[in-house]
Amino acid sequence: MLAALAAFTIWGLAPLYFKAVGTVPADEIVAHRVLWSVVFLAVLVGLKRQGPALRAVLGNRRLLGTLLVTALLTGSNWLVFVWAVTHDRVLEGSLGYFINPLLSVLLGRLFLGERLRPLQQLAVAIAAAGVVWRIAAVGAVPWIALFLALTFGIYGLLRKRTPVDAIVGLCVETVLVLPLALGWLAWLGSTGELRFGHDARIDLLLPLAGVLTATPLMLFAFGARRLPLATVGFLQYLAPSLNFLLAIFIFHEPFDSARLLGFVIIWSALALYTADLLRANRPPSPGRIH
Repeated sequence: MLAALAAFTIWGLAPLYFKAVGTVPADEIVAHRVLWSVVFLAVLVGLKRQGPALRAVLGNRRLLGTLLVTALLTGSNWLVFVWAVTHDRVLEGSLGYFINPLLSVLLGRLFLGERLRPLQQLAVAIAAAGVVWRIAAVGAVPWIALFLALTFGIYGLLRKRTPVDAIVGLCVETVLVLPLALGWLAWLGSTGELRFGHDARIDLLLPLAGVLTATPLMLFAFGARRLPLATVGFLQYLAPSLNFLLAIFIFHEPFDSARLLGFVIIWSALALYTADLLRANRPPSPGRIH
């Protein structure tokens, strides 16, 4: 429980870190996130003696193809989330991660043939109504929220069907996009636009991106293996809730009654979804002994 809580808390407070390096463009932050994640994850793989597992994945073309797709999904998800934080759109980003569990349920129905229970169907319908209300009330499609929810939902769908350890899989994913990250950093350096190397504070903070990427994932993997699914499903709302609170009370982003109602509709859908999850995972009542 403590490991899972720590993971979701780190994810929830991550905007504070990205705000701290907010003078650096989002594309350079993501490139550094990839670079330092590779370094940190390589050390972890070595300490956990997972070298054979890593080599097995690297030698499997089919797995590599899937992990390349998931790597591009996480990379684009990171880029949009960091851009949202550095452009004062944390609130919309949190909306995306509130929507994500319900979108994952829908993707499971569409691509895995998983049946939706009646309350799940109602929750998905209410969430869709919340998005429609958000578009009608604010007059703009919440593209950040929808992009984050969709990319992370598809990522989860693909990784669910990929038999790879969480740490090894993330290491391979970051290695696959490392050439793009290094190439981008080199191009920024050649044009004089690279921010790294010009500010001691930024130079110390950017390598922490690797730690902030891998640490919550390890904690989550440890906790998720030992907790009931219903508990994990409930705890996952901690991260977007913290994002939401940061956006309102720390970053002072605009939040009017129309936006509030949109969130209330989404939260109502999540309440139904959580109630259904708790009920589905409740142990059966012991029968009478005759």
